[in-house]
Amino acid sequence: MRQPTIFLPHGGGPCFFMDWTWGPPDTWAPLAAWLEGLPSSLPGRPTALLVVSAHWEAPQPTVTTAAAPPLLFDYTGFPPHTYRLTWPAPGDPALAARVRQLLAQAGIPSAEDPRRGYDHGVFVPLKVALPAADIPTVQLSLVRGLDPARHLAIGRALAPLRDDGVLIVGSGMSYHAMDGFFTNRAAVDSDRFDAWLAQVVVQEGPTRAASLARWAQAPAGRASHPREEHLLPLMVAAGAAGEEAGRVVHRSRAMGATISAVRFG
Repeated sequence: MRQPTIFLPHGGGPCFFMDWTWGPPDTWAPLAAWLEGLPSSLPGRPTALLVVSAHWEAPQPTVTTAAAPPLLFDYTGFPPHTYRLTWPAPGDPALAARVRQLLAQAGIPSAEDPRRGYDHGVFVPLKVALPAADIPTVQLSLVRGLDPARHLAIGRALAPLRDDGVLIVGSGMSYHAMDGFFTNRAAVDSDRFDAWLAQVVVQEGPTRAASLARWAQAPAGRASHPREEHLLPLMVAAGAAGEEAGRVVHRSRAMGATISAVRFG
């Protein structure tokens, strides 16, 4: 069953699994509720997940190939119990090989990593959305240099996976200015950029791709993403959408900023 593609905000560290003290205790409740409802919004159970996280960059697109990937607790300063979280989703070496095949057919060199586990951009939001951890999952890296056009092309190459029932997920944040959170600037900049994003994702494929490739020229674009690694997973999800329109499917306020999730197809 053909799956959509999703760009989701993965929150702050292990935010869903701790008492949040940096602001209201229910800061992440709206996002958690949306994540919990994500599976029921899909056309059917995915055969597998391909997740692009903001927290892995490599010289070329790289896939995990472990049959049972561990978790990477790549956050610091959080309560001890958050370093004992579990999310034992199996890997999918066959899907990893298919990803590399599709990239090669598009003229995009790739690599694989048999040891890397799921970073928190994968296991934190998916532990909320899919707590049973029973769907095979492969993580795909970003490419160093963070060229938006390159990541859109990677997404286009991977679009056939959707017809195999694979759910392609970009995990990042629609606003990620670390020195802006908790300030009035976060509200102003994130609202401006979010309004632009909502207008762009509904555009037709080539027009949308051209707009996304120029994201830094958007209102408050660079102010919202001083470094764009948390935005680039959106490019892969948008590229894999082809001509299908996107739409904002979740919007909430966290740490003073507007954050959004986008669905294509």
